[in-house]
Amino acid sequence: MSARPLVLVVSPGDETYRGYCLEQVAAAYDVVLLTGTEPSWEKPFVVDHAVVDHAVVDLSDPAALLAGGRALAECHDLAGVVTWDEWNLVPTARLARALGLSSSSVEVMRACRNKATARTLFARHGVPSAASMKARTLLEAGLATMALGYPAVIKPAAFAGSIGVIRVDRPEELPAAFAFASEGASRSREDTGVLVEEYLDGPELSVECVTHRGQTTAVAVTRKHLGPAPYFDETGHTVDATDPLLAQVAPAAAAAVKALGITDGVQHVELRLVDGRPRLIEVNARIGGDMIGHLVRLATGIDLPKAAADLACGRAPDLTATRSEAAGIRMLYPDASGTLTARHINTPFAAHTPWLRQVQWIREIGDQLVLPPDGNLFTARAGFYIVTGRTTAEVTQRLDTAGDEITVATRTDR
Repeated sequence: MSARPLVLVVSPGDETYRGYCLEQVAAAYDVVLLTGTEPSWEKPFVVDHAVVDHAVVDLSDPAALLAGGRALAECHDLAGVVTWDEWNLVPTARLARALGLSSSSVEVMRACRNKATARTLFARHGVPSAASMKARTLLEAGLATMALGYPAVIKPAAFAGSIGVIRVDRPEELPAAFAFASEGASRSREDTGVLVEEYLDGPELSVECVTHRGQTTAVAVTRKHLGPAPYFDETGHTVDATDPLLAQVAPAAAAAVKALGITDGVQHVELRLVDGRPRLIEVNARIGGDMIGHLVRLATGIDLPKAAADLACGRAPDLTATRSEAAGIRMLYPDASGTLTARHINTPFAAHTPWLRQVQWIREIGDQLVLPPDGNLFTARAGFYIVTGRTTAEVTQRLDTAGDEITVATRTDR
């Protein structure tokens, strides 16, 4: 039997975007899984000495998830329960508490999931954020924009991935924007409401934080790149271990985490700099998506998935930086919606470019790629690539250079 602590990972996600998380946890812990489908790519990372190494349940059913977790706990001496899946933060917290394991409360996770609740808590604790109003109908949305002014942002109260988020510049755009946000909100498990918010005009960032026993450490700042307005699809990210913005935005990120009552865990805190001052957008109580945790490790050496597992087991994580570099990712979108007809990279370039760390295709020739407003990040992206460098400037230049060697083409179907 292994002497390593055993961690239950809830909903490990897909191999493309979350494989690195499971791999890094499994490097330090024995792992069992609670999943929605039979494990495939996950198999090398689960315990090989266990009779029962996973349970398959309906992850959208909180009672089934709880029962599956309890069943695994009867077979194993679990040290902790962890997830990086946005949709399962609340039921995972419920499971951890039911098993007597370390976790923030269910109520805290609900507050993180619901942007309206978070805005209220930010205001109560003096954390600079965006003015926000709930709107159940188009009429209420119109009244909200009269109070908040234009431009405004219409968004689901409890969703993620920038799905259903849209900017409105004029009153005549509001009906279509409200319908767009409402469609996204209808897919939420927790709150199908819509928010109308003040538009924060300035560069968008995220702060990657680790909280242990109520003390938050900001380990990295991620500079975000967005697609064309009025949508907020993220097209890329850069992380620099020596980014001077980290010291500037860390206090606001820590204040937001504290306002929500988070005591332990990894957080992906989104904000914008407005006139040079941080204004909070939201706190995600998990490792950031789009490979951000991987970028943090490439740039700093800090292992966020392992930190999340440490905290789930009641341990203090090691946040010592072992590198001082920069890394970036760029998403590959087509110029227009349609059938994917070509996706390739210049082979000699890729073979002789060590700073090009990864090129990952997520769609096949013949697949449909659909951009907003008809699609979202799940339907629009053909793949992504990752580069490293010494500074943000060098990474940005290398992202451009590599982008010129990559082709993504679609045929518009009429």
